[in-house]
Amino acid sequence: MGRILVIGDMHGALNALQQILKRAKVTQDDTLLFLGDYVDGWSHSAELVSFLIQLNTSHNCIFIKGNHDDLCYTWLTKKTYNPDWVEHGGQATIDSYAKLSQEEIDIHLDFYKNLINYHVDNHNRLFLHAGFTSIHGPHREYFDESFYWDRTLWETALAIDPTLKKNSPKYPKRLLLFDEIYIGHTPVTRINKTAPVQANCIWNIDTGAAFKGALTIMDINTKKFWQSDPVYQLYPDENGRN
Repeated sequence: MGRILVIGDMHGALNALQQILKRAKVTQDDTLLFLGDYVDGWSHSAELVSFLIQLNTSHNCIFIKGNHDDLCYTWLTKKTYNPDWVEHGGQATIDSYAKLSQEEIDIHLDFYKNLINYHVDNHNRLFLHAGFTSIHGPHREYFDESFYWDRTLWETALAIDPTLKKNSPKYPKRLLLFDEIYIGHTPVTRINKTAPVQANCIWNIDTGAAFKGALTIMDINTKKFWQSDPVYQLYPDENGRN
């Protein structure tokens, strides 16, 4: 049996992804579970998606949708975008896609269309980019955007009183539904951390690769993890989302 390896937000950092796959000694027996935000930040956004498409032909990969992936897909299909997107990494993605042919872009569109909002494994572990708001679980979520935009799930996990008992009527119902939840979206560097952080049942794997942090891959069964060099050092002539 291979490992289940979860990978945090990459934001176009193909150099960092290739580095952690090598450092973790990934094999074809491993399952690779990507938490989204493949694009927007570093200069290899389109190249990274091409790499993932090829990787999926030789490895068992699960690709979850991030908010930046949704923004990019909107731009690719509708040729419109929010100006804030350009300022938050979108320009690097636009520049990256200028190098691709329409045929290559069409293949990428299939990749984006097939991204999933969340994944639940047979050990009652949930994987998604950001969060969900329904107290009944993600299958009862009303707005799909919550899966890749919500921050309240992570904020709740961080803020919960550790002395609050699970049978209390005040205990957050969302934190009782799964044995573990794996997310990205909100860099742990915001709370001055550089490695994956566990808060309650939630593991946050976004270690700030879009900014000054590293990219992380973690074995969800052993909790051993591997990190790239700080990504900005792998792209010394770029700003990323800094």
